[in-house]
Amino acid sequence: MSYLPRSQRLFQQLSRSTSIRPSSTGRTQRSIHVSSPKTQSPRGACILCQFRPQLVSHQQYNTLQTRHFTSTGNRNADGEAETTSNAPDVTNYYTIFPKTIPGGPPPLSPFIIPLADLKREFLQLQNISHPDKYPPGPAKQRAEALSAFVNEAYRTLVDPLNRAQYLLREMHDVDVTAEDGAAKHSLDPELLMEVMSVQETIEEISADPKAEETIERMKGENQERIEESIGTLAKAFDNNDIEGARKECVKLRFWYSVGEGLREWVPGTTEIRLVH
Repeated sequence: MSYLPRSQRLFQQLSRSTSIRPSSTGRTQRSIHVSSPKTQSPRGACILCQFRPQLVSHQQYNTLQTRHFTSTGNRNADGEAETTSNAPDVTNYYTIFPKTIPGGPPPLSPFIIPLADLKREFLQLQNISHPDKYPPGPAKQRAEALSAFVNEAYRTLVDPLNRAQYLLREMHDVDVTAEDGAAKHSLDPELLMEVMSVQETIEEISADPKAEETIERMKGENQERIEESIGTLAKAFDNNDIEGARKECVKLRFWYSVGEGLREWVPGTTEIRLVH
């Protein structure tokens, strides 16, 4: 029986189509590299699935379409709380934050968002729509739905990967997080080689007394890759290059995955879990 060199075996593992297997939660997930028990995510889900936005329900979203919620300070002659129209525009995540992103989604506004301004506007909105400010009933329900929607919008826009995935999915009908994403959005050979190099280094240093120092260095190198990828992604979105943005988003997903694997690494681990 003949055996392929380790590097060729790893390349095949990363580049071939992957099979779908059920997760402990009943969902399906795709693994590009089989992980060791020590590197399993504590949340029980694949690393990249954890970055997928969890949207409020369709019913909650429909509730928000009135763009009104109830004020506790004013009541009409019948004792019912009056409504005001100072709720944000929930057309999409960008319209929720008009002060920070007045132009809307790229290319009308830059992909890079001033995070300090975004956080300030988010806190202002949460102060307005906090459910505790409204009495029980429809007014409170609308406030709860609005608060959840604003929370999810902020969590999505504050993170470059979540932001890119949202823009591709909602504005351009390109879902790189779909179950068949590994087949539709495959990696280019250059990226495969880089990922393979990271994995090989993990294997080589597993028994090295200075392994932790090497891992720390690799974390820094991976952070540089992430920042470079975000810059490339921003240029693509700003130039309305959707195909370029799609390719770079796939790459950024992998660097996020590598970073998560490196953070979960413990001495003695011979491989990190890379998923797509």
